[in-house]
Parts: sequence; structure tokens; C-alpha cells
Amino acid sequence: MSLKDRISEEIKAAMKAKDKLRLETVRGIKKVILEKESEIRGKGRDKLTEEEELAVVMQLAKQRRDSIKQFTDAGREELADKEAKELEVLEEYLPAQLSEEEIEAAVDEAIAQVGATGPRDMGKVMGPVMQKLKGQADGGKVQAIVKSKLMN
Repeated sequence: MSLKDRISEEIKAAMKAKDKLRLETVRGIKKVILEKESEIRGKGRDKLTEEEELAVVMQLAKQRRDSIKQFTDAGREELADKEAKELEVLEEYLPAQLSEEEIEAAVDEAIAQVGATGPRDMGKVMGPVMQKLKGQADGGKVQAIVKSKLMN
């Protein structure tokens, strides 16, 4: 079952359960997927790949994380809480996130593969690491780990 089909089923379930927050969040995912599909129709395709669908959810989750930080910094806890609840729903559609130790192991492996020696090699390391960890780790967290490893 594609993510789009799963989302359609989740919309029905949320409507039956009268779960307003879940319904809004899941409808938001479907809206963005439909927008992306309309963009690619001009390119001769009519459906997103699973990777592209995953990228949509990752983008929405990243937006929620950014919003939570901004609302918290502005002292708007009620809005930050709403965004956090939406993020929980979005994370149900993402692969399990890796622990910091697992990310560090992947970074160490990439550093060894490319022979990185210092901060100027950060781009050489980030590319392969992000490709390997796609969807399983936040890019900001990976970048911070790579930076700390290359500074030593």
C-alpha cells in the first residue's frame, strides 16, 4: 500500500474517530502529496515514488520542528504544543529515527571512506552520510556530529 493510499485510509479513520488534530495533519500530508503529483504530471509521470512520498513527510516534519523552536523561543507554548502533537502524527509515517550512537557510527564510517581530515572535508562526508541515513536521522543532528568529529 502506498503512503497516499494509507493516508486516505487514515483520513477516514480520523473522521470516524472525530480526531480533529489527526485529521488536519493527515489531510495536510495528502494535500502536499497531491500538489507534488500535479507538479510531476508535466514530466510524464502521475505518481510519486515511495522515496518522494517519504521526502514530503520529512519536509513537513522538519517544518514542525522549526515551528516548535520558534514558538518556544517566542513564549507561545500553546502553539508549540499543537505543532508537537502534529509532529507525533507525522513521525508515524517516517522510518524509525536512529540513535546518536548509530549516527556517529555512520559518520565515522563515512569519514574513513572518504579519508576526511578536517573541517574543509565536511561536504565530502555529508553527502554519503545523508544518502545512507536518508529519512532515519535529522540533517541538523548529522551535521553537528560531522562537524564535531572533523574539528578534533
